[in-house]
Amino acid sequence: MRPRAAITLSAAFLAITAAAAAQDTAIDIQRSTITIHVGKAGLLSAAGHDHTISAPLASGTMRESPTPHVEFTVETAKMTVKPDPKVDAKTQATIQTDMEEMTIETKKFPQITFRSSRIEKLAEGQWKVEGDLSLHGVTKPVSLTVKRAGASYTAHTVLKQTSFGIKPISIGGGVIKVKDEVEIDFEIFASQK
Repeated sequence: MRPRAAITLSAAFLAITAAAAAQDTAIDIQRSTITIHVGKAGLLSAAGHDHTISAPLASGTMRESPTPHVEFTVETAKMTVKPDPKVDAKTQATIQTDMEEMTIETKKFPQITFRSSRIEKLAEGQWKVEGDLSLHGVTKPVSLTVKRAGASYTAHTVLKQTSFGIKPISIGGGVIKVKDEVEIDFEIFASQK
């Protein structure tokens, strides 16, 4: 083999290897979870309820190297308020309907998306992830610290609903209302090949 042909072949092999290494891995949407914690506020907040909402992933991909990247989509119609043993079935159904129709407006805004724009490694198994979150028709930059724990990647953040054009539900002129800040926990797993 001529030296020039060998160099060309080697370069092609390296390019193919690098492309294979950069392939995205699907997020395991069956095991991955996004949990939203909604608190209560107002003068009579003791009469209100805290809510935990499950926001299952519809799709997503991730890549740890050579150029880290993550993106995912949530279908808002599949978000559910977890049952609260202190709440009767009728009230639980009303809370679910209020979330769908008044807060998230699932028919008008069927998806929530996140797409990373920059990922910086902070330490072994820990990254600062910056990206754009699109929710309720508004796209805002967000920043998270993501940690790898075994096979999962976890993160916790706090967002204001009003930053995304969402008006927190208020009852009785604000004596019972939902807090503007919601806490969000992510646990993401890569699909097993």
